[in-house]
Amino acid sequence: MSSELPPQIQNQLAQLQQIQQQAQALAVQKNQIEITLKETELALEEIDKLGDEAIVYRAIGDLLIKTEKEKTKNVLVEKKDTLSLRSQTLARQEERIQKRFQQLQEQLKQAIGTPVAQ
Repeated sequence: MSSELPPQIQNQLAQLQQIQQQAQALAVQKNQIEITLKETELALEEIDKLGDEAIVYRAIGDLLIKTEKEKTKNVLVEKKDTLSLRSQTLARQEERIQKRFQQLQEQLKQAIGTPVAQ
């Protein structure tokens, strides 16, 4: 069926599929970042509940290392900030990809002359 379509429309369809794949990959990345961010926020909440003299262990690879509460809290705050920034960046990328997807969809709709299913 695709061999019946003009090359320009085939190219636009390929671009549309590529953008769909990019959007899906971004959604997966964003979801993973948001899960890690939520875990980090929960860890920060828990560490705030601890007394100043509490013994804290941090996972580093397969090891648990004894560490200071404040040092661990600082690491978690930095990680949270980094994850928040990454999440915002991915949201902006998602928005740009969605706009590009809608543009290509509209171009295809005009080229074919029929509405494209949403």
